[in-house]
Amino acid sequence: MKKWTTVFQCILMICVLCSCGTSKQKENTNDKAENVPVQESFDRKDAEMRLNLQAGNQIFTATLEDNVAADAFVSMMEEEPVVIQMSDYSGVEKVGPLGRELPSDNRQLTTQAGDIVLYNNNQIVIFYGSNSWSYTKLGKVEDLSGWEDALGDGDVAVTFSIGE
Repeated sequence: MKKWTTVFQCILMICVLCSCGTSKQKENTNDKAENVPVQESFDRKDAEMRLNLQAGNQIFTATLEDNVAADAFVSMMEEEPVVIQMSDYSGVEKVGPLGRELPSDNRQLTTQAGDIVLYNNNQIVIFYGSNSWSYTKLGKVEDLSGWEDALGDGDVAVTFSIGE
């Protein structure tokens, strides 16, 4: 009889432990769902995200792509405007170090004037000409009036900030 009591207690203990583990898993699953951050400031489903670029005295507006690299760039701009010292490269683009790496989804692109891309995960490139290379597209300047003049022939500081 004592053996059966011990066996019964072991079975009961196993059932109790199994049910605790199951409710703990369910509890953790619910916690994950409740801890999903809600993005209050912007929902890409409702509108396109825009950014402002200031080169010299001119401000240009760009529409951002819907990808993780653009989202990461927006997160940087939410902290403060991002100022990048950019240098001319090949007479078609300005390139400058971002100061940190962003996630990328590089694809072979043929860029056009106004394209804003991420190169090598840590450099921003803005185009006033065309080039073909593997980039992650971040956005596109909407109105190119005065674009080439604002970027100039040499180095230029460009300020990127969240647009309205």
